[in-house]
Amino acid sequence: MSIVSYSGESEELKNSILNFFSKFQISGVLKTCNGYKQKGIQPIQIFRYKFSNIFQPMSMYMQQRTGAYKEDFAKYTFYRFINDARINWTRFSNTIAKKAIDLIKPLTDDTRINAFIIDDSIFERTSVRHTELGAKVFDHCDMRYKKGYRMMTCGWTDGSTFIPTGHTLLSSHQEKNVLGFERKFDSRTLAGKRRVRAKLKGTDAMLELIKDAQHAGISADYVLFDTWFSSPAQLTAIKGLGLDSIAMVKNSSRIYYLYNGQKLSLKKIYGMNKKRRGRSKYLLSVDVLVGSEKQIPAKIVFVRNNRRKKDWIAFIATNTEISEEEIIRIYGKRWQIEVFFKTCKCHLNLIGECHSLSYDALTAHVSIVFARYILLAFEQRKSQDSRTLGEIFFFMYAELADITFAEAMSVMVKAMFETISTVLNVTNEQMDLFVDVFISKLPEYLQRALALSASAA
Repeated sequence: MSIVSYSGESEELKNSILNFFSKFQISGVLKTCNGYKQKGIQPIQIFRYKFSNIFQPMSMYMQQRTGAYKEDFAKYTFYRFINDARINWTRFSNTIAKKAIDLIKPLTDDTRINAFIIDDSIFERTSVRHTELGAKVFDHCDMRYKKGYRMMTCGWTDGSTFIPTGHTLLSSHQEKNVLGFERKFDSRTLAGKRRVRAKLKGTDAMLELIKDAQHAGISADYVLFDTWFSSPAQLTAIKGLGLDSIAMVKNSSRIYYLYNGQKLSLKKIYGMNKKRRGRSKYLLSVDVLVGSEKQIPAKIVFVRNNRRKKDWIAFIATNTEISEEEIIRIYGKRWQIEVFFKTCKCHLNLIGECHSLSYDALTAHVSIVFARYILLAFEQRKSQDSRTLGEIFFFMYAELADITFAEAMSVMVKAMFETISTVLNVTNEQMDLFVDVFISKLPEYLQRALALSASAA
């Protein structure tokens, strides 16, 4: 039986999904992650339904209410699968990501820089007191506490395509901020380890995600992250994993760098050096040592703050051999994870689709959403290897039937380029502006399709 009732107009979408499951051996990967049949329905059948349901205008509940639900398993079978604490969703996400990266790498020049990108995004929950490990978590973008989790995410990029490798829904390491209940498991079990990780500090969870990716065989040249994670301790820890870092540096009077034999803050280092004049891409570059017990060399590059001309921002790189321009260029790749978060929340129903109160179910849901994104990213790269950011592909409804997939992606990629050249800052307001401008540049029939998918979510 077909898992999803596709219309004739969406035959290309159906084939893309079937090819994705075949090429990436989703059934086999799921089995190696403990997602195997115990009795009755095959887990891959349930997984495929969950995976594909985003491309339908109705939820499972509405499909059942309207008679559109055609599957031969009951909703309770679905719930048992999604709540199964034995399935290793961390391994699943990393394995699928590894397969995607192995297929993408031959499309890219060997000299191209690859990087891990680390960031978090708020995964809000309204019924947080009834949700397992739901907590008050700090949103460092809005600088206030929200209810839910911090979705710590690691992704890989070659500059053209972003592939999410893994995630952790972080509760709080402070018990007073944990508002929801917690199911008790032996800490040696997969479920127990998952909950231990949920209470890690963000900086520790970041390192675990990188280790997971490395263990899966995923390699990169750099790790990119913003000021929230750019402490000297993190830089030295990542160096210990065999990776270099490029990050925006927090201008704090409590963080010191060894410069000319003195422990100095960023502000003091900047103040005691002569700045470059003219239209140079950067104002100042200095070599420092970072870390306390084990110090490593690093290069700090000061650049003008485009939003406040008299102010500056600073980047740090633990590879001192690369140029200042290269540091700035590579750090620009971090933008891709912001687009990824926006895409998952606005169009792949990251937040609104799963209403489960179980931490295991929410973990499974996020992993499946990440797999959806990998499908979209891979199809875009396969159809038109334009060496672009190319993050968004939506071929869901009949409105897209008049053009081929390749043509649709050509239009969207062109719009992406034009928009990125216009908006380059990463504040929430400007991120919203970026998406609005991007959508506005699409033809009306594509705008209608995207609007329909968003309203269905």
